Amino acid sequence: MGLLTIGYGHLIGNGTDLKHELNRTITIEEAVDLLRADLNKFERGVSRYINVPISQNQVDALVSFAYNLGNGTLQRSTLRQKLNRQDYEGASKEILKYNKAGGQVLKGLTRRRQAEYALFTSTASSDTPD
Repeated sequence: MGLLTIGYGHLIGNGTDLKHELNRTITIEEAVDLLRADLNKFERGVSRYINVPISQNQVDALVSFAYNLGNGTLQRSTLRQKLNRQDYEGASKEILKYNKAGGQVLKGLTRRRQAEYALFTSTASSDTPD
C-alpha cells in the first residue's frame, strides 16, 4: 500500500489504524493549517541542511523538493553536498534525477522536478545569492 495523504499532501497514518485514516475528512481550513505546518517543517530542514547563500527562488525550490521527498532525502542527497560546496549548477542538475518511483520514470515527477529546476535556476536581480 502507498502512503496515505490528506489535504495538500500531508502524510497521515502510522500503519496501526489505517481503516480509521481511510475514512478521515478535513475542512479546507484544516488542510491549510496542515500545509502551513508542513511547509514550516521543510523550511526548517532547508535552513538546517543548506549552509551557503541561496536565493529565495532556490529556497522555494528546495522546500518543494523536501516537501515531496522528505527532509531526510534532502539531507542525504548529492544535491545538498554540491550546493554546500557552492556548486550551484551541479546542484540544480541533481534535482532532475529524482523523477522515479519504484525504479520507473514518472511523468508527474519529471514535470515536478523540471518546475523545481526552473525555479531553482531562475533569479530576479534582487534575488541572487550574496
